[in-house]
Amino acid sequence: MKAIIGKLASRTLLVAVFFLGGLFQADAQVGVGTKPIKGAKFLFDGSRKMLDKKWTYWKSPRLAATLPLKWTIDKDPVDAGTVVNSNDPTAAGGKYGTADIVTKEEFKDFRLHVEFFIAEKGGNSGVYLQNRYEIQVLDGDSTTHGMAAVINETPSPYYAYNGIGKWNAYDITFRAARFQDGKKTEKAMVTVYFNGKKVHTNQSITQVWGGANSGIDGGNDGGKGITDTMGGLKLQAEGHNVLYRNIWIKKLDLKQANTDF
Repeated sequence: MKAIIGKLASRTLLVAVFFLGGLFQADAQVGVGTKPIKGAKFLFDGSRKMLDKKWTYWKSPRLAATLPLKWTIDKDPVDAGTVVNSNDPTAAGGKYGTADIVTKEEFKDFRLHVEFFIAEKGGNSGVYLQNRYEIQVLDGDSTTHGMAAVINETPSPYYAYNGIGKWNAYDITFRAARFQDGKKTEKAMVTVYFNGKKVHTNQSITQVWGGANSGIDGGNDGGKGITDTMGGLKLQAEGHNVLYRNIWIKKLDLKQANTDF
């Protein structure tokens, strides 16, 4: 009997270890410092070389900046390494669309990781999926226009924000809008983790907000005229010291309307 009990206890322990190991592994896939998952590639690794190779200024209707990119490579204020600063002088005063940067490569469905650091109160930038749909980066705003909101479409999960002077992370799975015979049949959809907390699940996205200077299709039918075209990942210049690092992406092909992970 003791031998049987001992075997059962050992099996229970193995199951517990396996289960906990699975949890730790899952947790390691989101949050600050997360390394690229299998099949992902860096869009920004901290180097000037990669910044210039993979990014360019977005040709917004009011683009005013000129190449080479004026976003600077700075020392990481917290950890070892280097980061990119979105405070392009052309965008001083919040002139978005004048010096935003976008990846040269365009994407449809994907899993994305982005880390950002806001240096001062009110720091403002934005992460644009397909250069259309903004996941807001804005200190001090907890409205539907605020931090980590799918802008103007969800409440801000401000509770998950680490605050000024600390690194924050978005982990995102995105599914692009679907079309048939040139007509939109399914809206874009997104699931977002903010600093390891799931804050949006299978959230549909209605339109581009902010007008033509905000992103692709922003000037098309007031932002509602989404077209069947891919776009790059865009980071917004708003004239603030918002830093970025550890940006990586994995292309996906999501047949079903489900982005949960």
